[in-house]
Amino acid sequence: MEQETVTIEGRNAFALWAIERARAIVAEQGGNLAIAARDMDEKAIAETGNALGAAIAEALLEVYDGLIPDDED
Repeated sequence: MEQETVTIEGRNAFALWAIERARAIVAEQGGNLAIAARDMDEKAIAETGNALGAAIAEALLEVYDGLIPDDED
């Protein structure tokens, strides 16, 4: 899967990107967590909660990697 590149040129652009990224993560992972909580399935809650946390961490790492100049080129 090809990753989309986004150029963030200021604080407002970053805020908009963060909001959209958070919406995508919640849409993708939050529903599963809500269903697991509704069903009171502790194992599923743990698994889907971990998946949600991993998605958030991955998004933060994407941003961090984009902020660091690649001096190895």
